[in-house]
Amino acid sequence: MGKFTFDEINSMYFDVLKEIGNIGAGNATTAIATLLNVKLNMEVPNVKLMPVQDLNTAIGSEEEEIVGIYLGVQNDIDGSLMFLLKMDAAHHLVNLLLGRSVDYKEPFDEMDLSAMKEIGNIIAGSYLSALSAMTSLTISPTVPYISVDMAGAILSIPAIQFGQFGDNALLIETSFGGETMLQGYFILLPELDSYDKILASLGIVL
Repeated sequence: MGKFTFDEINSMYFDVLKEIGNIGAGNATTAIATLLNVKLNMEVPNVKLMPVQDLNTAIGSEEEEIVGIYLGVQNDIDGSLMFLLKMDAAHHLVNLLLGRSVDYKEPFDEMDLSAMKEIGNIIAGSYLSALSAMTSLTISPTVPYISVDMAGAILSIPAIQFGQFGDNALLIETSFGGETMLQGYFILLPELDSYDKILASLGIVL
């Protein structure tokens, strides 16, 4: 079991985790802009330390349908990463990628889900690449899984995982886009030993 716990986090640890969130979200935005061949701006991410029991409503109502991309994290650190989008944002990105009108809002078909998974894979991969470069750790993603479901159902996964380690969780909210700003949400879920490794690689000894 690692020494790190979210319940004992202090301002220094939080600032480091916030900086990781800033750089990771920035890399992800750049990757999506390149994929879609559009210019995207990004607002400074909002990094929140929040009670685990509040995760189910972290981005809106539990009953609201959202898109969740979930993948494993392996090699020097172990854990998982979730990237979440509200349906309007997901439709907007998929429509841009597939060359459709941005107003197209039909339910996702197999092609849409494949496109969304690719977008999520690139976003998550670029986020992890930023974390790897910052820490000099080898960090690789597994094959992503995508789910379109109610927020309460999708967010029950990190709530259960974080609940094993403490009462608080780290949520990174980022806004990016051009004329239309979109909101995305990262939840990084390293095992506690991996948080020790991340912080130690940055010179912070617990």
